[in-house]
Amino acid sequence: VGNSSVLTCPPKSNTTMVTWKISPKVGGPCTLGYRADQNKTDRTNCSDSMNWKFRPDRDPALEIRQVGIAHEGSYTCEVVATEGNFHKTYHLTVLVPPRLTLYCDDQGTPVCKAAAGKPAAQVSWVLESNSTPKEEGHDNGTVTVLSKFTAYSTNVTNTTCVVSHPAGNQSKSIAC
Repeated sequence: VGNSSVLTCPPKSNTTMVTWKISPKVGGPCTLGYRADQNKTDRTNCSDSMNWKFRPDRDPALEIRQVGIAHEGSYTCEVVATEGNFHKTYHLTVLVPPRLTLYCDDQGTPVCKAAAGKPAAQVSWVLESNSTPKEEGHDNGTVTVLSKFTAYSTNVTNTTCVVSHPAGNQSKSIAC
């Protein structure tokens, strides 16, 4: 999320037409088109964040700027050339790294929170713990995971929360 993404399309010599057909999970479909005989581009219902990366007559790649969860979906490039028609389809999944916070609750128990990640983060503790994480789903498809540290022994002073996620792993330590 937040980065730019470039989806390539098979570049062919003697291209007649290139069309990107985009079907996001949220909102209606959109298309970007290019006709070589008229050297003309066309866009229908596409947001400003989606456009040709370069000139479509040279390279038909699609660029999505500031990728958001709403960009998830199917992206198909169709190239019409003298040697035939060519298709390439992408299924875009957007990863959202969770925000990690670690704090002590009113009872002095460490609490680890991995907020608004997509997909849900895995939360664990460096020291052995029998905690059961709680998950809370949000309307935008992100998930917050909350885990309270429950130690097997009472003489634990410092502990570390580890958050594993496809967008990157994080850890923080605390003494309560």
